[in-house]
Amino acid sequence: MVVEENKQNGREESLNEGTENGSPSKDVATVEIPGTISVRQLAELLNISAIDVIKKLMRSGIMANINQVIDYEAAAAIAGEFGYEARPQPLTARSQSSVISEIKKQQLLNEESVNLKPRPPVVTIMGHVDHGKTRLLDAIRQTNVMDTEAGGITQHIGAYQVEIDGKKITFLDTPGHEAFTAMRARGARVTDITVLVVAADDGVMPQTKEAIDHARAAGVPIVVALNKIDKPDANPERAKKQMADAGLVVEEWGGDIVCVPTSAKNKIGIPELLENILLVAEMENLRADPSLPAKGVVIEAKLDKAKGPLATVLVHDGSLKLGDMVVVGSTWGRVKAMFNDTGKRVRRARPSSPVVVLGLHSVPQVGDTLTAVAGERQARDMVEENQQKSQQATKTVSLINLFDQISAGKVQELDIIFKADVQGSVEPIKISLERLTTDAVQVKIVHSGSGNITESDVMLAVASKGLVVAFNTKIEAGAQKLAEAEGIDIRSYKVIYDLIGDVEKALKGMLTPEFVDVIDGRAEVRVVFPASKRNNIAGVYVIEGKISRGVTARLRRKEKIVSESSVNSLRRFKDDVKEVSAGYECGVGIKDYSDFQIGDILEFFRKERVG
Repeated sequence: MVVEENKQNGREESLNEGTENGSPSKDVATVEIPGTISVRQLAELLNISAIDVIKKLMRSGIMANINQVIDYEAAAAIAGEFGYEARPQPLTARSQSSVISEIKKQQLLNEESVNLKPRPPVVTIMGHVDHGKTRLLDAIRQTNVMDTEAGGITQHIGAYQVEIDGKKITFLDTPGHEAFTAMRARGARVTDITVLVVAADDGVMPQTKEAIDHARAAGVPIVVALNKIDKPDANPERAKKQMADAGLVVEEWGGDIVCVPTSAKNKIGIPELLENILLVAEMENLRADPSLPAKGVVIEAKLDKAKGPLATVLVHDGSLKLGDMVVVGSTWGRVKAMFNDTGKRVRRARPSSPVVVLGLHSVPQVGDTLTAVAGERQARDMVEENQQKSQQATKTVSLINLFDQISAGKVQELDIIFKADVQGSVEPIKISLERLTTDAVQVKIVHSGSGNITESDVMLAVASKGLVVAFNTKIEAGAQKLAEAEGIDIRSYKVIYDLIGDVEKALKGMLTPEFVDVIDGRAEVRVVFPASKRNNIAGVYVIEGKISRGVTARLRRKEKIVSESSVNSLRRFKDDVKEVSAGYECGVGIKDYSDFQIGDILEFFRKERVG
């Protein structure tokens, strides 16, 4: 939804003149409106009060609240009354991304394929905790995985296929959108369709919104399973309204999102859900060439004590055959055996088929690409090439290197994951950030919400090659560690103007370098030893990382920073040492500080430039 700014002078005056008698003037701005839009979104698009929009709708005989979804005709009429020329939006963000990905996929296939045939869709089920994802999978599979004991006939391999009227669907049985995003972060597009499970009694919850953002970031179509419709307190209409507020407008409300009422517990609506998945798959025109050498992606991997390295592979093009030589990331091997989702040995795996592969030399990583090659020499060369590519991986985006990457043509879109302390702060800051879009780069908020920065936020930043921005909120310890490991830039602010200003400066290449604290280790004070009349030594246990002599140390007492200085002595028993690792005890002396207390936490860190 883009408002084209009128460059002629006096636009505001001419708009006011044009709306006094209810007709637009000649000098108007053009606005693109989608097929359906909420009153709130229309007000933001036209830069007017939502109350004014509601008043205009009431005069037209339409009773609507701020979250009500209206069609294009009604929205266009309102836009006209406020001096805008309305035009239909060509494509929604979801359909556009799906079309683009499909075009790219077909282009790649057509370059080397002459035998394209329809393939089964690959489906991931996501949603909020306790909304019925596992029970829905059980109902589809007609087994009870939750009550199945280890060693049962249905071995868990992370994926399985079902057949409906001769057509197959492959379901990925992932733990949630974290695993889904982790695979995508490694460049693996494993999912064709996302089924979003929304409980009719709970409606849209925080994790539901996260799942929506993860699916959108992947550019895959969404089918909603409105679950638990048979519960006494179920309220499907309220849930649909909440989905519309989150940007998912169902078909019966004029949108393009398929919504199927279900009850996983009583197996209501399951056939209809499967039929709609096949219908969406048909519209996506999913095809592959089974005559080509196999290409696939690892969705699970482990080291079996008896069988050695095992990899669950989803074949997405070509056919994987027994005896094939394959390269998987930084490992390779010959396929000695393959097992399907029921544990049965198979000799061939066609497109969209999940199989467990035996014969690799080492355990690959989840998200690694499998490629069938001609022989051992080619396999060794490809592994070496993959290792070199891994070392030369594209640098992650940070505010410091953003302008350089824009100038080099490596970045056309700045993806931001944004979290604030309260929901009221989210929308205004989100709108302000998106308005920083320039001709060179588009600022896109991939995910926003209230609460702490979590590991899930960081993983989404990894997958989107974006950065994380926090306003007045905390960064969880696990998220901080993951961000440091993956090289993700997390920016934390307490003043809105600083936040907006830094992003704007980064886009223009004017942001000065920033240095952050990188934690090398933490230790807990267990005992205090007198070293002299004035000085004490802290007897500590290193709980993580390591301690080095000379590094900067920060002493925390009940979350309060008491002192910050450097380590001037480090001893184990009677010996001076250079460093002590986690799991060991030692004595630590801090320069110009000796007032230690049992229970104090020492953090050892160094300054590192961001970007």
